[in-house]
Amino acid sequence: MTITLQRVARRSAAVLREALYPTTCMMCDERVQEDGALCPACWADTPFLTGACCDMCGTGLPGQDDGVARCDDCLTFARPWDEGRAALAYGGGARRLVLALKHGDRTELAKGAARWMHRSARDILTPETLLVPVPVHRWRLLRRRYNQAALLARQLARLTGGTCAMMALTRHRATLSQDHRSVPDRFANIAGSIRCTAGATVAGRHVALVDDVMTSGATLAACADALRQGGASRISVLVLARVAKDR
Repeated sequence: MTITLQRVARRSAAVLREALYPTTCMMCDERVQEDGALCPACWADTPFLTGACCDMCGTGLPGQDDGVARCDDCLTFARPWDEGRAALAYGGGARRLVLALKHGDRTELAKGAARWMHRSARDILTPETLLVPVPVHRWRLLRRRYNQAALLARQLARLTGGTCAMMALTRHRATLSQDHRSVPDRFANIAGSIRCTAGATVAGRHVALVDDVMTSGATLAACADALRQGGASRISVLVLARVAKDR
């Protein structure tokens, strides 16, 4: 009898909680079945990357998924990492989600976004993988109050059972925004601004470098170079969204 009453009480509490605080879509007010989910309309507007994708940056490729392949950008530019994965193509609902997470104080979005990233990278992530977020300069961190890459890395570590090294990389020089810059300017702007933090335990480790968006790959390349100098044996790049070449 006691167990039955406890179950009834728990069920009643759950019904009341759902009535007072309904579970809604990550991007709108439509009700959904579970926290961190999208409603059908928002799901249809969010370009998930499936099928054939570049093994170095995750961007979608034409044709069938028939093994390791590279996009034109990754055939043109030498990437200082070993493989890369992306969950979304930057556009539509994905763009709105990234901007809400990055500039809109929607830090709760990191939980659902990290699940998508984990799904796209489940073939390379293990509990031994060290999750390292792309760093922001301290002055930008003071203005924004959080680093969205760090939020994603922390959630990914929870999903993998691994470790998140929040301060493994340091952006010791403030840089101008990368927006609206050419590819060469992006690489020049970020050069020499990121280093492996003294005492960071990346030597001999498989490191997964985490960020919200990849455009040219300049920032990720600077981070990967620093991790390689710190002794990382394998470097993977994980991003929430990949900007297509024609955007």
